[in-house]
Amino acid sequence: MARSPLNAGDLFDKHRTSEGTALTDTSGSGAPRRQTYRELDDACNAVARGLRRAGLAAGDRVAILSLNRREFVETFFGAMRAGCVPVPINIRLPDQGIGEILADAEVKLAFADEASATSVTGQAPVVGFDDHSDSGYARFQDPGPFESLRPGEESLALLPYTSGSTGSPKGVMLSHRGVIWNNRTVARARGLSPQDRSLIAAPLFHKNGLNTLKQTLTAGGEAVLMERFDAESYLRVLMDHRCTLLGGVPTMFVRILREIADLDDPCLSFVKRIGFGSAPASDSLIDDLRRPFPAAIIENNYGITEGGPVIFGPHPKDLPRPDNSVGYPLPDVEVRLGRGEPTEEGLLHVRNPGVMLGYHGNPEATAKRLAHGWLDTGDIFRRDEQGFYFFVGRNDDMFVCGGENLYPGEVATVLEKHPAVLQAAVVPLADEDKGSIPCAFVVKRPGVAVDADDIKNFALSNGPAYAHPRTVVFVDNMPLTGNAKIDLAALKARLPESASLGVRK
Repeated sequence: MARSPLNAGDLFDKHRTSEGTALTDTSGSGAPRRQTYRELDDACNAVARGLRRAGLAAGDRVAILSLNRREFVETFFGAMRAGCVPVPINIRLPDQGIGEILADAEVKLAFADEASATSVTGQAPVVGFDDHSDSGYARFQDPGPFESLRPGEESLALLPYTSGSTGSPKGVMLSHRGVIWNNRTVARARGLSPQDRSLIAAPLFHKNGLNTLKQTLTAGGEAVLMERFDAESYLRVLMDHRCTLLGGVPTMFVRILREIADLDDPCLSFVKRIGFGSAPASDSLIDDLRRPFPAAIIENNYGITEGGPVIFGPHPKDLPRPDNSVGYPLPDVEVRLGRGEPTEEGLLHVRNPGVMLGYHGNPEATAKRLAHGWLDTGDIFRRDEQGFYFFVGRNDDMFVCGGENLYPGEVATVLEKHPAVLQAAVVPLADEDKGSIPCAFVVKRPGVAVDADDIKNFALSNGPAYAHPRTVVFVDNMPLTGNAKIDLAALKARLPESASLGVRK
C-alpha cells in the first residue's frame, strides 16, 4: 500500500517498488547508467538518512550544483524526504553570483560535481558527487529504510532561484502541497504513462528540465538524462533510446533540425509529444518539426517558477489547440487578465495551489507580485473566444517606438513567417528620434537567399510600420544562456557595432 505522498520527495511513491527503469543517465564517457524505481527509491532514502546522520534538520537548505546526472535526482528527492530544502543553483553563474545565492539561502550543505565544487569551497561544506574519499557522495549515503517527514500544508519543499535577468536572483518558496498538485495535474492532463520515455537535456537547475523529470517520474515513466544539450548528441540519444517525450526551448530544436537534415531517414515516428517552454515556437518551426516527427503532438507551453509552475493544458472540451496558443487553464487554476474589469488582453494573474509562498527573505518583492493568493506573472497574454491563451510578451521587455508600445516577441513572430527565416530575435536600440527602434537578429534557412531589405519589406507588409526592424543582422546561431534561452543581453551587446549594418527607414 502506497504511503500518502504529502512529501514531494515521494512524488513517485506508487512506483517505488517497480523494477521498471526510472532513470537512464547518459552523462560521462561510459555506458548509460540505468536505475530502476526500486533502486532510485533506495538511493533517495540513503541520501535522506545521510542528511540526518550529518546533523541536518527539517528546514535546512541543501544546495545542488551539477550538470544533469543520476546523483542530482537522488539528492533532490532525498533532501525533501528528510525535510531539508533543496536549492538547485545555476552553475553557469559566476562564482560571486553562486556565493550570493548560497548566502541568501543560508545553505548548510552543498552537493556538487567536480567542476562546480570549487564555486562552493569556503562557503559551505561540500559533498562531491565525483569524490571517492571519506567525505564524498558514496560514503555520505546511509543505506536503509527511511520514513519521509510529513510536512504541513505550507511547509517549504524547495527553493529555486530566479535567473536575475530583472534584478538580483530571488529565492522562490514552493510548498510540498503545491509541487505534488502541479506534477500530478500536469502528468494527468498530458496523459503521461509508465510507457513514456522523456529525453531531458535542459538543465535540472532550471524549471523546464526539473519539471519534465518530476512529471515523468510521477507517471512512472523513464527519464533519460543528458549531461548538457548538444544537438548531435541529442539526436543520437533520442534514436538510441527511442524517447517518446521531448521538451526544451525553440533554439534547441532549430539546431536539432539541422542535424536531422543530414539523416537518410528522418522519420522519428516513435516521438509522441514535443513541448516548448521559456519562449514560444513559431508556426514555421512547428511545421518544420512535423515532417520528421509525424506522430508527435507539438505544442507551446507556459510556466513560471513562481506560478505553479505549469498553468495551462488541454481544453476541457478537447478542442484542438492553436499552434501558437499555450492552452487552456488547468483544473484548479484561476486566471485573470489585468487587475480590474474583464479584458481579453492584459497582464496575466494566476491563483492555484502551486503558487509560491513568497520570495525568501524579501517581503517587499513578495508584496509587489503576490496579493490574496493572486500572482502577477509580469507577462502579457490575450485570450480568444474559445478560452485559449496566447503569450504576447513580457511586460518588462516592452519598449516604446515613436509613441507606440512594442513587444519584441510579436515582431519576431512576424519575421519568422518569412519563408527564408528559421529563427528571429528582436531587441531595442536607443534612438534620439523614436526613443527606441527594433533591431532584428535572424537565422536564415540553409540554402535560401535573403537580404536585410527583404526582411524589412516583409515586416512592413505584414505588420505595423513602426514595428519593422530598422537593422537586420544575420547570424549562424543565436547565443544561448545557461538555460538554453536566447541570450538577449549578448545580442544587445552587439548593437552599437551592428547598427550600421542595416539601413533605417
